[in-house]
Amino acid sequence: MNRRHFLASAASLAGLGAGAGLLSSLPSRSWAAGEDYRALIVVFLNGGNDGHNVLVPTDAGYNDYQTARANLALPKASLAALPGSAGGRTFGLHPALSQLVPLYTQQRLAFIANVGSLVVPATAAQVRANAVEVPPFLLSHSDQVAIQQGWSVTEDMSGWGGRGLELLPSGLRNPLSAVTMDNERTLVLGRHSAVSFMSQDGPRYWGGADLAFPERENVQSINRMANWQFANAYEAEYARTFGNAVADSTLFTQAIMQARAPAADFGSDNTGNLGQRLRAIASVLPFFRERGYRRQIFLLSWGSFDTHANQRGAGDQTQDTQLSTLAKALAAFDDTNRANSLDMNVITAVMSDFGRTVRPGSGGGSEHAWGNHLWALGGPVAGGTVIGTFPSPVLGGPDDGDFVSNGRHVPTIATDQFGATLMQWLGLQPSQFPEVFPKLVNFGQKTIALLRA
Repeated sequence: MNRRHFLASAASLAGLGAGAGLLSSLPSRSWAAGEDYRALIVVFLNGGNDGHNVLVPTDAGYNDYQTARANLALPKASLAALPGSAGGRTFGLHPALSQLVPLYTQQRLAFIANVGSLVVPATAAQVRANAVEVPPFLLSHSDQVAIQQGWSVTEDMSGWGGRGLELLPSGLRNPLSAVTMDNERTLVLGRHSAVSFMSQDGPRYWGGADLAFPERENVQSINRMANWQFANAYEAEYARTFGNAVADSTLFTQAIMQARAPAADFGSDNTGNLGQRLRAIASVLPFFRERGYRRQIFLLSWGSFDTHANQRGAGDQTQDTQLSTLAKALAAFDDTNRANSLDMNVITAVMSDFGRTVRPGSGGGSEHAWGNHLWALGGPVAGGTVIGTFPSPVLGGPDDGDFVSNGRHVPTIATDQFGATLMQWLGLQPSQFPEVFPKLVNFGQKTIALLRA
């Protein structure tokens, strides 16, 4: 096989895909297997999930919510009540999320109120008066996805997870540290390292080659091609990328082949197989811990939450249906991690492009907005509370930065503060925050009280 034929045929192999991985050699085993393993799982809800119908005030603020939301308001009696109070307020969840109430009660699920991209701390009054700098492209899906995940609106397209992983001490770094389950990868993309791709079924088959059987000739041929050397810079880089993809795919295949099938019911859906993808992640985490891995971030993007119309109801694309799918999958994921003795080793963060307007749109939906409520769950989370200041749902109220009072809340917590908290848990030092989160220099408080002491 000559070089030209190799370059033409290699691209058709199934495993190359979106994610060229890191080096295939195992990390140094100077620690006991499983010691100090930590994994961050980011579930990113595509389209801008409507947080106003996720977390709803059940105190006197419910009347304001009901008045402002009109046909989108959830009946108070339908809400899944959260126990206790937070910040002097009481809350309920969308009824589709009732399966998550036990996690909140067990203090392993927390909500972070009114989070969004910020350049500097800002109030709604300052925004309406054009007296403060705000992030660019505020209502653009693609731009806000990238900015929420760490793009700094420069030629550097890396994300805060990828940059942070690169700055961890060498003893905490390992192969397959930055993983995506689809073509979205900004959050886990570093400046100097690639991203590994993991599909829900694993990258076992490369054309006719089955990576589960490395002794077979077609698999050995692929591995030989992965080690070819070229003088031409383009061909050399292509071959290096190909080789890393082979190494990643082989390791993921090993992990999936050795995984124990979770007993929990992750559910199923018609909009992206969220449950099956979370099931795959839950299956391989014990493998990486036992291999002596230390730090990993998995990015999973899912859903169709751009609900300009028909936000309520039983259709596959409604928020009601998608939240039910999400709750079932997250509960099963948490159950599986606990069953695998990974209770204190995994945090799952739920993010989205941006929030939605409090005021409904004309089609039974909501429009693009700014601040939103994020979630985090897992043993390390100091749950059972709502962190931050819950915004007023009053149209034109103190938190509404919209010039025509549609209810676009100005965030009171920056996404960077949320991300810095998670990266510090993974081992990033506060002195390294400016390199990973450049805008944090404008904030006195760099992190939030999300994690157990």
